[in-house]
Amino acid sequence: MSRFLLSRSPLHKSSSHSSRLLTTTAHHLANPLPLTTPGPPPAPPSPSPHDAAAHLQRRRHQAELLKKGQDLRSAPTATKPGTALKKRFWKDVHIRQTPNNSSSSSSSKNNNKNETSSYHHTIHLDSRAVRAPSTKSPLLIPSSKPQLAAAIALEWDLLVNAAQALKSHLIPLTSLAARASDIASQDTGQGVTPGRPAAREEIIKSMLRYLDTDTLLCWAPVKSGLGEASGLEGTITQGSTSTKGLSLRETQIRAAMPIIDFLTTHVWPGVRIHAALEEMGGLIPRPQEQITKDVIRGWMAGLGAWELAGLERATLASKSLLVGARLVVEWSERFHGLVEKENELFTIEKAAEACSLEVAWQTGIWGEVEDTHDVEKEDLRRQLGSVVLLVSGTGGDS
Repeated sequence: MSRFLLSRSPLHKSSSHSSRLLTTTAHHLANPLPLTTPGPPPAPPSPSPHDAAAHLQRRRHQAELLKKGQDLRSAPTATKPGTALKKRFWKDVHIRQTPNNSSSSSSSKNNNKNETSSYHHTIHLDSRAVRAPSTKSPLLIPSSKPQLAAAIALEWDLLVNAAQALKSHLIPLTSLAARASDIASQDTGQGVTPGRPAAREEIIKSMLRYLDTDTLLCWAPVKSGLGEASGLEGTITQGSTSTKGLSLRETQIRAAMPIIDFLTTHVWPGVRIHAALEEMGGLIPRPQEQITKDVIRGWMAGLGAWELAGLERATLASKSLLVGARLVVEWSERFHGLVEKENELFTIEKAAEACSLEVAWQTGIWGEVEDTHDVEKEDLRRQLGSVVLLVSGTGGDS
């Protein structure tokens, strides 16, 4: 309802009212609607006729439910949902020698071509064998890898409860060995998901992506300012050699060329590997030649299951296919004799330094971030060390 106030004007004099209200909207009375209901009100409840048999049946059912509840509450905690994982259900961890059977003979042949023994190592939690997650079959370690079997047994012996076994970072060697076992099983046609490529094909395709942007081939531009000319000098100590006075690019080339020369001479003879970035700078990497990719693809296709799993782990950890290949060739029992005795050993430390030169250079200038750079440094060496343990064995006296 709108109202207007008409004030008294000095031109209009009135003695009775100084102002008056004008109403422009008429009054409307409320029109209540009658109450409507969908139907008549419900009838009042009436007691059902007493049935002694139904009453007795109901009482028995209630007694059964009460008894089940009491049994669940009084049962041991290990039988309750979720509580079984909070305990360690095994007391001791053992390594046993399991004879080869017909179902695993073909898998053994693909696991390790140097394997001539008639048994495998298996890890047992009391009387239960540790099994591969995908195949649910016992995890078989080749007889030429007793160090790997001992390390896996130690992993399980250090676990406090069964829930920790569900975390792959607490049992890294077990996960890595299970990966190799899956590759070997799929190579023989077992465990392959219809419509999905085998694990070997997926690994080869994934590893070739790292080649064009390989960490070992991403060198700093010539005019990057990272060196003596800018007044910022990073010092890296590689073994007994110091890089003081060298630019970052010179340091990267010094670390990369021995690895590239070894691979193009002993592993992939005749292939040409060039730097990923242009000398004057740029963000788009230069792809390697197709013939180089074909040679490396064929080499990976011929690797054993344990070497391929080790190559995958080393490449993912170092972001470098070249560093991973160099490490696997150095330590694998399958490549025993390929590395000349007079050549300097390619250790875990050298592999870690080669793939983290830029980080080491920057931290040499600006310092390390606590609980970040130091943790990543040790984790890289841990993962590369697991590769050495996976591929090495007594078959090649490595």
